[in-house]
Amino acid sequence: MTVGDPTRDGAEQSVTVRYFAGARSAAGRTTESVSAGLDRAGLVAELTGRHGDRLGRVLAAASFLVDGVVWHDRHTPLPAGATVDVLPPFAGG
Repeated sequence: MTVGDPTRDGAEQSVTVRYFAGARSAAGRTTESVSAGLDRAGLVAELTGRHGDRLGRVLAAASFLVDGVVWHDRHTPLPAGATVDVLPPFAGG
């Protein structure tokens, strides 16, 4: 192992999920952590399992940003230390 290795001491590699607007309401929180390495389907399944179908419906229509960039490739796994922003559709003009 090298200095700065996030796996030293058995530390779990994680990702921060931040919820906005209706996603925040459906999740009942503003942030939480999930394991790194999930693809989008895995992330949605994990979060829906934690918070229920109400959040699942929001996630089905939401946009996801990974470290500020739109997550286009649904199969790309989330890297350790990333921040995922969950943005539900917004109404307005």
